[in-house]
Amino acid sequence: MTDRFDPAVADRRWQQRWADAKTFEADSSSPKPKSYVLEMFPYPSGRIHMGHVRNYTMGDVLARYRRMQGFEVLHPMGWDAFGMPAENAAMEQKVHPGSWTRDNIATMRQQLKRIGFALDWSRELATCEPDYYGQEQALFLDLMEAGLVYRKESEVNWDPVDMTVLANEQVIDGKGWRSGATVERKKLSQWFLKITDFAEELLDGLGTLDQWPDKVRLMQENWIGKSRGMQFCFRLADTPPGGGACDIEVFTTRPDTIFGASFVAISPGHPIAEALAAERPEVADFIAKARAGGTSAAEIETAEKLGFDTGLEVVHPFDPDWRLPVWIANFVLMDYGTGALYGVPAHDVRDFEFATKYGLPIRRVVAANPSGESDPVVEAETDYGVAVNSQFLDGMTSEAAKAEVINRAETAGWGQGKTQYRLRDWGVSRQRYWGTPIPVIHCEGCGPVGVPKDQLPVVLPDDVSFDIPGNPLDRHPTWGKVDCPTCGRPARRETDTLDTFVDSSWYFIRFASQPDDRPFDRAEAESWLPVGQYIGGVEHAILHLLYARFWTRALERIGKISLKEPFKGLFTQGMVTHETYKSADGRWLNPVELDVREGGVLVEMATGAEVSRGRVEKMSKSKKNTVDPEPILDRYGADAVRWFMLSDSPPERDLEWSEGGIEGASRFVQRVWRLAMAPAGNGGDDLVLRKKVHRTVAAVGEAIEGLQFNKSVAALYELTSAIEKAPASADRDEAIRTLLLLVAPGAPHLAEEAWQSRGEGGMIADAAWPAHDPALLVDDEVTIAVQVNGKLRDTLTAPRGAAKDVIEAQAIALPKVQTYLNGPPRKVIVVPDRLVNIVA
Repeated sequence: MTDRFDPAVADRRWQQRWADAKTFEADSSSPKPKSYVLEMFPYPSGRIHMGHVRNYTMGDVLARYRRMQGFEVLHPMGWDAFGMPAENAAMEQKVHPGSWTRDNIATMRQQLKRIGFALDWSRELATCEPDYYGQEQALFLDLMEAGLVYRKESEVNWDPVDMTVLANEQVIDGKGWRSGATVERKKLSQWFLKITDFAEELLDGLGTLDQWPDKVRLMQENWIGKSRGMQFCFRLADTPPGGGACDIEVFTTRPDTIFGASFVAISPGHPIAEALAAERPEVADFIAKARAGGTSAAEIETAEKLGFDTGLEVVHPFDPDWRLPVWIANFVLMDYGTGALYGVPAHDVRDFEFATKYGLPIRRVVAANPSGESDPVVEAETDYGVAVNSQFLDGMTSEAAKAEVINRAETAGWGQGKTQYRLRDWGVSRQRYWGTPIPVIHCEGCGPVGVPKDQLPVVLPDDVSFDIPGNPLDRHPTWGKVDCPTCGRPARRETDTLDTFVDSSWYFIRFASQPDDRPFDRAEAESWLPVGQYIGGVEHAILHLLYARFWTRALERIGKISLKEPFKGLFTQGMVTHETYKSADGRWLNPVELDVREGGVLVEMATGAEVSRGRVEKMSKSKKNTVDPEPILDRYGADAVRWFMLSDSPPERDLEWSEGGIEGASRFVQRVWRLAMAPAGNGGDDLVLRKKVHRTVAAVGEAIEGLQFNKSVAALYELTSAIEKAPASADRDEAIRTLLLLVAPGAPHLAEEAWQSRGEGGMIADAAWPAHDPALLVDDEVTIAVQVNGKLRDTLTAPRGAAKDVIEAQAIALPKVQTYLNGPPRKVIVVPDRLVNIVA
């Protein structure tokens, strides 16, 4: 026994003992109730950062707590290992993406192990390994057979730096989410998954996710974007009336504004636009310019609105003499709705901007106040109101006008009411090497043919070069040359690989069950799923979480699993932040490059020049405000780092890194150690301390269940202080033992070392969570407010449930009360255990 806890020794000792005993390996056949705790698995970028540490510490505390409660806990770890950064490294560092990725995994694995996470490493997986992505290929073929996969030519978001297609969700402010390059439009043949077939299911399913943050459910609801409106047809003016002509089809959520139409806009990819481009060079030039921008909704809304007047006109459906000009516009996409829309500038921000730029009519047809219907429109008025300047609709509410227009359109046969979704099918083709090969063979006679399952996995070739931009699979001399599995004639492999979000759409199922001959065993997977608690960043609210929900539902639809929702509980933690610093010449500086001079002045050590402090921001490599966990672990040990991550901020909020915070956590570790090493007490009874212990047990358990880790830490600080002040006794010894059990999920190395040093049997990781006595949670005494004429004048302490006459006498006798009384009170009101009000 020593006066100080030595993390350098204890951390290694207990990590090795847990590994040797296979303490945290989950047993699928266990009769215990099961609990599945999972943090979003990391991309193996090279080193873990403090954001990783915070995320995984939260999940680890919950996993250890559940285990001590008697659950069989599945708490696995793996690697989201495909993606562009590995190819970028291959080009920059002249290394193979596979070796770069696997080296990074080895480094990060050791770093995670050093923090002592209670992970089941026997289930470790990496999405870049054939034993994982081969099973993913099998699932892709299952979905293909079920009609949930298709291929078509479409306009896509093209990243000119990464040389690959991006999903709309991967375009941030018009730029590629990884490269930062301005995204372009391009037409390519792509593979799609029919996520739109599940739009209503995915929307309805949000109502069952009562353990998800409201903001995440709202983000998904808005992304799916259900809207009720009308789909109808415009007839070109030179097309004869009758015959059901539908030259340009549009969808609108506001049919009540149909009399405010001033133009029709079609996509540069619309058949009419392409036909005009073939005949008129100026149209082809405009289309080329329009396609220079990306296809994401965010970019379209912010980009400059560009249009080309085709000279064509369509006939307004309610007035055969009313003509509307047809424009080609860069903000209309073929893959959204019908590839065409009609513009109502007075009541749509985008249409107002377009009409103002090109001098098109702006006519108010909805008014909040009909008396102002003739006032000029100075900005788009998007609210509902009453129809004006709208012929037979005048005076109707917007909702009534919608219904009337739809009714007349359906009666006349030129339109119909329709529900539409903002959600588009998921384009999963990526033109890169480091990803899951799409298991398809292209045959000139048979078309696209799925690779037979007995030929899976389709393994990436190792002998590739990254000297030339683009997908090296396209240039490989032999890999793509195969025979058609249907007719036997020479054919070629698909060289596109799958979007990495496919890899992360089912990894949680593979963690639960890992047979060699199929993606998962249904019974075993269902014994663990859904994930009880999923923890990760809110930045994945749309991308990853929506895709994982879709993939799970798709597998359920084709009979592979009975599960519909993959994650029962979801928690989105805050980021770890740090102050930023800039040198005198504007360079970002890392905290380790700085020195503090007299008066707290920061200087750059290399130059001695004064440094300017910037904002506190999310830790990032680009701004060099990261803190490497390694030297912190060297100095303070794993438990102090873990404890700081839990203690200083509510877990859903950002946590600012500070040296003071980590030092405070280290001091607490040593306080607990000193208590644990204190001599045993002899006899004695300490009811006050015993009550404090039981209340803390209840409070810590409730806080961990609610993922309010900072509250559990605060309760443990209070208990530690109470034990330090208490005299030696058997109750104090029991309080120390209980404190170690309560501390164990957050500071496991300290708890194990102290547990062993005190002579307790076995490992504390295997010990049971302490129970609390509800009777000891109730106070025997209460504090009662004493008022005189309704104003608080004093308080008194009395036994709970004391008689009214006793409380009344004590209240009147209080010296502060006496100063407000002139003789006996006129009336006394006693609310038992809470309040005495004296009427003087």
